[in-house]
Amino acid sequence: MEEAQAHIQLTTADAANDAIIVGDPARVSRVAEQLTEVKELSYNREFRSVKGFYKGKEALVLSTGVGAPSAAIAIEELHAIGVTRIIRVGSAGALQSGISLGAVIIGEGVVRDDGLTKMYVPAQYPAVPSSDLLSKAKQLAPDATYGIIRSHDGFYMDKASEHQAYWHQFGVVAEDMESGALMVVGRLRGLETLSILNNVVLYEGDLQAGVNDLVSGDASVATGEAQTISLALEILNK
Repeated sequence: MEEAQAHIQLTTADAANDAIIVGDPARVSRVAEQLTEVKELSYNREFRSVKGFYKGKEALVLSTGVGAPSAAIAIEELHAIGVTRIIRVGSAGALQSGISLGAVIIGEGVVRDDGLTKMYVPAQYPAVPSSDLLSKAKQLAPDATYGIIRSHDGFYMDKASEHQAYWHQFGVVAEDMESGALMVVGRLRGLETLSILNNVVLYEGDLQAGVNDLVSGDASVATGEAQTISLALEILNK
């Protein structure tokens, strides 16, 4: 009998070609609401997984927790069981004015301001999504916000506003904590990847309040989350 992967506790029998990864285990349930024939697979540490069908096509959904290290573990183990395409459906904070709460943000590339990816490749190595998945996103969601996002490691930082202002001046549209890991590790392992983010914090807004809105189900933020989930499923079905 095949041994399950150490962290996600899945085997090749659990795999689908396509996977959606989310940070919060609770968001797995919200993705599952848009699937049929949903089957719970495993729940170990922050890694909760289900599998189901969207318009007849199978998809695996897995939570990765917060930050690049646990996301990279999930991506490595999904690759090991045979997944070939991964879309991250997550949350972000805007780095430009005019990006509303609940707006859909799609990364055309990532500033690798995390520590994890530097353990894989030099800082000069780019973090970019699959051109095919990005093209499909632009066909299906032409009005989304597209641009470079920043992935970092520090949620609570004394000089967070200074970091945000620094990257704002270069036109970086938003920041999260996992997209860089997804695109770098995915590229190294031959996976197609894309990151679709729901804006939960206005530029120069209250980060903690924005995340609380996401948890509590604030209307605009909840709508944005549902839109990002639907878009990811449609892209994988296209």
